[in-house]
Amino acid sequence: MKSFPAIFVFFFSSLVARHCLAEDAFSWHGFLSQGISQSIDSDFIHEDDEISFDLTELGINMRYDMNASLAVVGQAVYLNGGNRYERGARIDYLFVDWRLPDMENWTANINLGRFKSPHWLYSATRDVPQTRSTIILPQSIYFDNFRDVALGSDGVLLQLYRSSDEGNLKINWSYGSSPMSSYQTKALLGEFAQGELKQDYAHQFSVFWQPPSLDWQLGASWLDSDFTYHPSANENLFEGGRTVRLYTLSAVYYAENWEFNAELQRNHSRDFGGYSPAFFDENKGEGGYAQIRYMLNSQFTLTLGYDMYVSDRNDRDGEKLEAATGGVIPAYFGYEKTATVGVQWDPRPNWRIQAEHHWVNGAGRLTSIPGPQNTPDTAEYWRMWAVQVMYWF
Repeated sequence: MKSFPAIFVFFFSSLVARHCLAEDAFSWHGFLSQGISQSIDSDFIHEDDEISFDLTELGINMRYDMNASLAVVGQAVYLNGGNRYERGARIDYLFVDWRLPDMENWTANINLGRFKSPHWLYSATRDVPQTRSTIILPQSIYFDNFRDVALGSDGVLLQLYRSSDEGNLKINWSYGSSPMSSYQTKALLGEFAQGELKQDYAHQFSVFWQPPSLDWQLGASWLDSDFTYHPSANENLFEGGRTVRLYTLSAVYYAENWEFNAELQRNHSRDFGGYSPAFFDENKGEGGYAQIRYMLNSQFTLTLGYDMYVSDRNDRDGEKLEAATGGVIPAYFGYEKTATVGVQWDPRPNWRIQAEHHWVNGAGRLTSIPGPQNTPDTAEYWRMWAVQVMYWF
């Protein structure tokens, strides 16, 4: 599903279908973006403080309506984000969208296949550059190392929507799993991991509500997921696994010229095995962000944001983490706090230039499980910036 042949087949079949299928049944869109970025005193984007052109996003998506209630939807992309996620082509999603018969004021859709997650504010739009508020999203919620896992799953998604005089209610439920690449395995267990990491399942539920005025929205979601690691015969790691529970609250407020959004998340994770047969680690972390966007005019938008994450609510300054590892893992790997300033400029329709700067204290979101084999070269205080040019059609 992630190979270049697969993406070429997807692109080719989309273009052929555009000419062969009925115009009113088939639609397709795409985007191209290129940028430049740098992480200073950190290898979050690139090593050695290098200015990098590893900020490429190319994609094409399509929808074919077979009839009034059944459609095929998909997207293929090529990504290069430096160290943030795996470089290369992949099928982000490819599913059958089945609209069920309406029930009073309720509409319902079932997605079967590699569906796209709708459970967080940006989970359904993080794959398209021009729909994001910032180039690099808040890492407390949108952890780039696991971008492909969080974007969607292979399985089933049920979406229910109800509109009434009292407001709009949306309910989502999904169950599935995502394939884990060697890149994600190394991000979790360290660069020397050679075995197979498998996501056993991801079970998610979310609900969003808007009043009739549509000027604000509240949401809540829950995730339950298990992972299993099977080591290779010639490595020093052992059978292991991880369980994860995520609880997320969100809020959005819209005004004429500005917008406020925030998400708060608590997580409960258990890690066992892997580094040794007796290894066990349990953490109850939390994080979240708040962001304000102000539209100066039809072309310019300013963004201010603050993002915070701690891996253990009982060790907010990371001192216990450093003491438990004999100083091998610095305390600042237990948290991460980021202030962000950004600007968007839309000089012409379907064109955008976006720029931003992040000031960061801590390194808690560079790796999933800090360990002797999994501690990037990052200072306690570091920063990063990015500029990206986008075009969509």
